[in-house]
Amino acid sequence: MSESRMDRREFMRDAAVAAAGIAALGATKRKEDAPAAPRSSILNYNENMQYRRAGRTNLMISAVCLGGHWKRLDKMPGIKFEKSWLDMNLTKNEAFLKNRADVVSKCIEVGINYIDACTGPEVVAYSAALKGRRDKMYLGYSWYEHESRRQPYCESVEEMMKAFEEGLKICGLDYVDIWRITMQEQTSKKNTEKQIEVAMTCLEKAKKDGKARFTGVSSHDRPWICEAIAKYPQLEVICTPITPGTKPLPKDSIFDAVKTHDVALFGIKPFGGTSLFKGDSSPDSPQREEDDRLARMALRYVMAIPTVTAPIPGLMNAQQVENAAKAVQEGPLTAAEKAELDVAVERMWANLPADHLWLRNWEWA
Repeated sequence: MSESRMDRREFMRDAAVAAAGIAALGATKRKEDAPAAPRSSILNYNENMQYRRAGRTNLMISAVCLGGHWKRLDKMPGIKFEKSWLDMNLTKNEAFLKNRADVVSKCIEVGINYIDACTGPEVVAYSAALKGRRDKMYLGYSWYEHESRRQPYCESVEEMMKAFEEGLKICGLDYVDIWRITMQEQTSKKNTEKQIEVAMTCLEKAKKDGKARFTGVSSHDRPWICEAIAKYPQLEVICTPITPGTKPLPKDSIFDAVKTHDVALFGIKPFGGTSLFKGDSSPDSPQREEDDRLARMALRYVMAIPTVTAPIPGLMNAQQVENAAKAVQEGPLTAAEKAELDVAVERMWANLPADHLWLRNWEWA
């Protein structure tokens, strides 16, 4: 994730056994896929979509969801980044606003019912896209620039809560379904105990005040996540990398931890950033059909992991939303598809850019 700052006022048991186990996932139907709630209680229910219980939140979440990032959105007609994908002028770029509204509309059409937004621009853009149809989708919120990665917010309950409440006001929201604070991203940049306690206090307060229905964090630090969810009841939801190359550790796996503590687990980076793909994600890319198939296989792999609630890919247009929904309908990977995906994953690891080499740490989780 870019560390670009934005002004608050501007818009505020052994490895072999484990590997064999994960390979078998592609041929095994999850017991979680069976309806665990009446259809009438599932938000934006669509008979062609699967829904999973999101841990002890008891929300029934679509098997694939919409992640907030739009890093290749400049490949869509009429859209140009000013400085980076994170620095969009959200009030003036009509093509961008229409694109996001169209993507959300297609998500609603295919039965996707959760959006996860983790930057200021994302929460602003998706709150706008959901205006008048909030009853169709759950919204996950993190304005990471005003949370546990930045001063003064990371050190002060008052500052972080003030920023959270201002963010809600900017977005026209009375509450969010999930506030999941973004913690320090790399294991080399750990939050202090004080900073962690500030975050947990804020989550607890937001839920008590009715401004967040459920709470959690995003983190790339697997050992800390496993410890934290055992310690902090505020952590009902975790967002963390789950790639098509991620396998369970034989001991102290995050998959075991979230199961033990009944925590929802959303997988970010299901395409290894964009390193899984051969093309550039543009609608007229010569590799689009092949990349769409790779995307579906990657999503099917992640969806088959029993304790993953859903992968949350960034999707650039309505066609990509339809492709993600098609992955749900295709079901478990065949042995031949898994072998093909394994080859693509090795290429993915080799293609990781310098700023995403850390993702290789998530080959084992």
